[in-house]
Amino acid sequence: MAFDVEKEIAALKERMDSLPGAENKLSMIVFSGELDKHLAAMIIATGAAAMGMKVVLFYTFWGTAALRDPKKKVGGKNLISKMFGFMLPKGRNKIILSKMHMAGMGTAMLKGLMKKKNVASLDLLYELAGELGVEINVCEMSMDLMGFKREEIIEYPKLSFCGVATFLANARESAVQLFL
Repeated sequence: MAFDVEKEIAALKERMDSLPGAENKLSMIVFSGELDKHLAAMIIATGAAAMGMKVVLFYTFWGTAALRDPKKKVGGKNLISKMFGFMLPKGRNKIILSKMHMAGMGTAMLKGLMKKKNVASLDLLYELAGELGVEINVCEMSMDLMGFKREEIIEYPKLSFCGVATFLANARESAVQLFL
Protein backbone atom coordinates (compact mmCIF):
# COMPACT_ATOMS: atom_id res chain seq x y z
CA MET A 1 0.00 0.00 0.00
CA ALA A 2 1.75 3.14 -1.27
CA PHE A 3 1.40 6.50 0.46
CA ASP A 4 0.28 9.17 -2.05
CA VAL A 5 1.61 12.48 -0.68
CA GLU A 6 -0.13 14.64 -3.29
CA LYS A 7 -3.47 12.97 -2.60
CA GLU A 8 -3.04 13.45 1.17
CA ILE A 9 -2.12 17.15 0.71
CA ALA A 10 -5.17 17.68 -1.51
CA ALA A 11 -7.41 16.00 1.09
CA LEU A 12 -5.94 18.15 3.90
CA LYS A 13 -6.38 21.32 1.82
CA GLU A 14 -10.03 20.41 1.16
CA ARG A 15 -10.61 19.85 4.89
CA MET A 16 -8.93 23.17 5.77
CA ASP A 17 -11.02 25.06 3.21
CA SER A 18 -14.22 23.69 4.75
CA LEU A 19 -13.37 24.68 8.32
CA PRO A 20 -15.47 27.40 9.99
CA GLY A 21 -14.05 30.89 10.08
CA ALA A 22 -12.69 30.80 6.57
CA GLU A 23 -14.42 34.02 5.47
CA ASN A 24 -13.04 37.53 5.89
CA LYS A 25 -15.96 38.36 8.13
CA LEU A 26 -16.63 39.78 11.60
CA SER A 27 -19.67 38.63 13.57
CA MET A 28 -20.35 40.58 16.75
CA ILE A 29 -22.98 40.27 19.47
CA VAL A 30 -24.07 43.69 20.76
CA PHE A 31 -25.55 42.77 24.13
CA SER A 32 -24.88 45.85 26.23
CA GLY A 33 -27.12 48.87 26.45
CA GLU A 34 -24.34 51.26 27.49
CA LEU A 35 -22.81 54.12 25.51
CA ASP A 36 -19.13 53.22 25.85
CA LYS A 37 -19.77 49.66 24.72
CA HIS A 38 -21.87 50.79 21.75
CA LEU A 39 -19.12 53.20 20.75
CA ALA A 40 -16.58 50.38 20.91
CA ALA A 41 -18.84 48.07 18.88
CA MET A 42 -19.42 50.66 16.18
CA ILE A 43 -15.75 51.73 16.00
CA ILE A 44 -14.69 48.10 15.60
CA ALA A 45 -17.49 47.42 13.08
CA THR A 46 -16.73 50.45 10.89
CA GLY A 47 -12.99 49.82 11.13
CA ALA A 48 -13.41 46.21 10.03
CA ALA A 49 -15.76 47.20 7.19
CA ALA A 50 -13.30 49.90 6.05
CA MET A 51 -10.62 47.18 5.92
CA GLY A 52 -12.79 45.15 3.56
CA MET A 53 -14.33 42.72 6.03
CA LYS A 54 -17.98 41.77 5.88
CA VAL A 55 -19.49 42.83 9.22
CA VAL A 56 -22.65 41.44 10.82
CA LEU A 57 -23.86 42.82 14.18
CA PHE A 58 -26.37 40.80 16.22
CA TYR A 59 -28.26 43.04 18.66
CA THR A 60 -29.76 41.18 21.58
CA PHE A 61 -31.21 41.91 25.04
CA TRP A 62 -30.18 45.37 26.36
CA GLY A 63 -28.46 46.25 23.09
CA THR A 64 -31.79 46.37 21.26
CA ALA A 65 -32.86 49.52 23.14
CA ALA A 66 -30.25 51.54 21.21
CA LEU A 67 -32.08 50.67 18.01
CA ARG A 68 -35.38 52.18 19.11
CA ASP A 69 -36.37 55.26 17.13
CA PRO A 70 -37.27 58.05 19.60
CA LYS A 71 -39.66 59.63 17.05
CA LYS A 72 -41.79 56.53 16.61
CA LYS A 73 -44.82 55.86 18.80
CA VAL A 74 -46.18 52.33 18.91
CA GLY A 75 -49.45 51.29 20.50
CA GLY A 76 -50.98 47.96 21.43
CA LYS A 77 -48.49 47.02 24.14
CA ASN A 78 -49.33 45.21 27.34
CA LEU A 79 -48.42 46.59 30.78
CA ILE A 80 -45.05 44.82 31.04
CA SER A 81 -44.04 45.94 27.53
CA LYS A 82 -45.01 49.50 28.40
CA MET A 83 -42.93 49.30 31.60
CA PHE A 84 -39.86 48.03 29.72
CA GLY A 85 -40.39 50.77 27.15
CA PHE A 86 -40.51 53.39 29.88
CA MET A 87 -37.52 52.07 31.85
CA LEU A 88 -35.16 51.41 28.94
CA PRO A 89 -33.53 54.14 26.86
CA LYS A 90 -35.33 55.04 23.67
CA GLY A 91 -32.57 55.16 21.11
CA ARG A 92 -28.81 55.40 21.00
CA ASN A 93 -28.73 59.02 22.16
CA LYS A 94 -30.35 58.08 25.47
CA ILE A 95 -27.91 55.35 26.49
CA ILE A 96 -25.47 56.17 29.28
CA LEU A 97 -21.94 55.21 30.31
CA SER A 98 -21.33 51.90 32.05
CA LYS A 99 -19.10 53.63 34.61
CA MET A 100 -18.77 57.22 35.84
CA HIS A 101 -22.17 58.27 34.50
CA MET A 102 -22.52 60.62 37.50
CA ALA A 103 -26.21 61.45 36.97
CA GLY A 104 -25.54 62.38 33.35
CA MET A 105 -22.42 64.51 33.86
CA GLY A 106 -20.01 61.73 32.84
CA THR A 107 -21.95 60.96 29.68
CA ALA A 108 -22.13 64.66 28.77
CA MET A 109 -18.41 65.10 29.48
CA LEU A 110 -17.48 62.14 27.27
CA LYS A 111 -19.66 63.41 24.42
CA GLY A 112 -18.13 66.88 24.80
CA LEU A 113 -14.61 65.46 24.82
CA MET A 114 -15.37 63.36 21.75
CA LYS A 115 -16.55 66.46 19.91
CA LYS A 116 -13.47 68.45 21.00
CA LYS A 117 -11.12 65.64 19.88
CA ASN A 118 -13.02 65.12 16.59
CA VAL A 119 -14.07 61.57 17.51
CA ALA A 120 -17.11 60.46 15.55
CA SER A 121 -20.40 60.52 17.46
CA LEU A 122 -22.54 57.42 17.75
CA ASP A 123 -24.95 58.92 15.20
CA LEU A 124 -22.12 59.42 12.72
CA LEU A 125 -20.79 55.91 13.36
CA TYR A 126 -24.20 54.38 12.60
CA GLU A 127 -24.43 56.46 9.42
CA LEU A 128 -20.93 55.39 8.38
CA ALA A 129 -21.70 51.75 9.20
CA GLY A 130 -24.74 51.91 6.92
CA GLU A 131 -22.66 53.39 4.11
CA LEU A 132 -19.99 50.70 4.55
CA GLY A 133 -22.56 47.91 4.33
CA VAL A 134 -22.45 46.78 7.97
CA GLU A 135 -25.43 44.49 8.57
CA ILE A 136 -27.54 44.75 11.71
CA ASN A 137 -29.55 41.71 12.79
CA VAL A 138 -32.00 42.23 15.65
CA CYS A 139 -32.90 39.30 17.89
CA GLU A 140 -36.64 38.73 17.67
CA MET A 141 -36.76 36.85 20.97
CA SER A 142 -35.11 39.77 22.80
CA MET A 143 -37.49 42.23 21.16
CA ASP A 144 -40.42 40.09 22.24
CA LEU A 145 -39.12 39.85 25.83
CA MET A 146 -38.50 43.62 26.01
CA GLY A 147 -41.87 44.37 24.44
CA PHE A 148 -40.37 46.12 21.41
CA LYS A 149 -42.11 46.06 18.05
CA ARG A 150 -40.55 46.15 14.61
CA GLU A 151 -42.35 49.42 13.91
CA GLU A 152 -40.34 51.26 16.59
CA ILE A 153 -36.89 50.23 15.34
CA ILE A 154 -34.70 52.71 13.43
CA GLU A 155 -34.45 52.85 9.65
CA TYR A 156 -31.13 51.34 8.60
CA PRO A 157 -29.98 50.14 5.16
CA LYS A 158 -29.18 46.51 6.06
CA LEU A 159 -31.35 45.74 9.07
CA SER A 160 -33.17 42.46 9.55
CA PHE A 161 -34.94 40.58 12.31
CA CYS A 162 -33.82 37.05 13.11
CA GLY A 163 -33.03 34.51 15.77
CA VAL A 164 -29.88 33.10 17.33
CA ALA A 165 -29.52 30.47 14.59
CA THR A 166 -28.81 33.27 12.10
CA PHE A 167 -26.09 34.68 14.35
CA LEU A 168 -24.55 31.24 14.84
CA ALA A 169 -24.53 30.58 11.09
CA ASN A 170 -22.76 33.91 10.52
CA ALA A 171 -20.33 33.35 13.38
CA ARG A 172 -19.45 29.86 12.20
CA GLU A 173 -18.18 31.17 8.89
CA SER A 174 -16.49 34.28 10.34
CA ALA A 175 -12.79 34.72 10.87
CA VAL A 176 -13.54 36.95 13.91
CA GLN A 177 -16.32 36.71 16.51
CA LEU A 178 -16.78 39.28 19.30
CA PHE A 179 -19.18 39.86 22.19
CA LEU A 180 -19.79 43.40 23.51
